Amino acid sequence: MDNAKPKHRPIRSFVLRTGRMTPGQEKAFKEYWPVYGVDFTPAQALDFPRLFGNENPVWLEIGFGDGESLAAMAKTFPRRNYLGIEVHTPGVGHLLLKLAQEDTGNVRIMSADAMEILQQVVPAASLQGVQLFFPDPWHKKKHHKRRIVQPHFVELMAKLLQAGGVFHAATDWEDYARHIMAHFSARTDLFRNPAGPGKYLPQPETRPTTKFERRGKRLGHGVWDLMFERTSN
Repeated sequence: MDNAKPKHRPIRSFVLRTGRMTPGQEKAFKEYWPVYGVDFTPAQALDFPRLFGNENPVWLEIGFGDGESLAAMAKTFPRRNYLGIEVHTPGVGHLLLKLAQEDTGNVRIMSADAMEILQQVVPAASLQGVQLFFPDPWHKKKHHKRRIVQPHFVELMAKLLQAGGVFHAATDWEDYARHIMAHFSARTDLFRNPAGPGKYLPQPETRPTTKFERRGKRLGHGVWDLMFERTSN
């Protein structure tokens, strides 16, 4: 009889929607993944200077969608390196095409569970910024445990961000905005809110408006931006 304890499946903050890729996106995977893609190897730390070929600061985006806003930021801030994480394969293919067309050199892509990447391969104090734009709100109360922002996520951000680095989130779901605000505001030993305690920011010029966001605004949805700065260790 096997006395080993059963393994519990981790709670996922996303639903895997692979979708159907266009022929162009499939071609992009074959041709451009070797250029921009980074395979996830558990417990093998990323070497950012080697990965990007320079010592520029690294910004990480969790769930970049179709990648349009990430590509725009990379173009606007060429002295930043961007690591984008996305599990939706058509979105990855779309961004690969965009990067190749614009000959963008400061973006790398990973397509795996963001929490596994953050926990296993991103070195401590290696990031200047982390972006979480319009994550799945899991709006039903019984699903709140699936939200990526939880107390352990706040501690993980504190571990990975350099002193002075920022966590920037945006959501069109007010309840999720309050949820994020509460969890980060509870850790004043780790983070400060540059807008002031409990306050949200107007949309920073550094964050492009996404197609998803424009559609939401046409429907009358609000948008909340939150930013927290990592204090000195």
